Amino acid sequence: MAVIGVYSAKGGVGKTTLAVDLAWRCAHYGQSRTLLWDLDPQGGSAYLLGAEDRRLPRAASVFQRDGRPRELIEPTDYSHLHLLKSDDSLRTLSVALARIGHKRRLAQLATTLSSEFDRIVLDCPPVINEVSEQVLNAADVLVVPLRAAPMAIRTLQSVRRELSALHGRHPPILPVLTMYNAQRPMQRATRESEARGWPVVPMANQVEQAAAARCPVGANAKGSRADRALHRLWSGIEAKLAERAGAALSQGVPVPA
Repeated sequence: MAVIGVYSAKGGVGKTTLAVDLAWRCAHYGQSRTLLWDLDPQGGSAYLLGAEDRRLPRAASVFQRDGRPRELIEPTDYSHLHLLKSDDSLRTLSVALARIGHKRRLAQLATTLSSEFDRIVLDCPPVINEVSEQVLNAADVLVVPLRAAPMAIRTLQSVRRELSALHGRHPPILPVLTMYNAQRPMQRATRESEARGWPVVPMANQVEQAAAARCPVGANAKGSRADRALHRLWSGIEAKLAERAGAALSQGVPVPA
């Protein structure tokens, strides 16, 4: 089992769109039993999957000592893909986690679900707090979307510093340029000179259309530029996970199934 965190310190960069699409690809192309765990109180993941909001605010309850995440996990309309929805109770989760003092509670919960899921994708809130530290302890790889702009490199460096200050170390970070428009000179320069080698998700109508249709980009716009870019991103993440698993095996470290 592997945990993929999708994290950004600020909103409006396509974080939830990436999380939903990556989870869908894990389930659809990887045929992996996948859980999309929405930790963002805004609840965008459920919306983009066409799911209804939860009536009772219970999402934060799973972090309690007797929490039962399985009771809140729901199937989606997509094979192999399940969802643990967000709700307003998560707005005070950071305070609750600080009070509990269990820095690896999320990692522990993910481990208890390893017999049922091959991939857990975390849609993280756009803040740096106790929840962020929980994600850093649980994730095998951290996907960080950045708006395509000349400041992208600087923004990533800032994120790295903040995460290191919070946790001391962090899982491998995969930066992703989002909303890239090759017609804009400043963005073109960023892509060609500074951000070479980073995955790039273009600014495309297909992304907005998928959001309007409340479904993953890959399910709504197969073969489009956005779909191809997101598929390359997913393939790269799977390669990184395979590389980490191979390294762990070579060192004699047990790798979760």
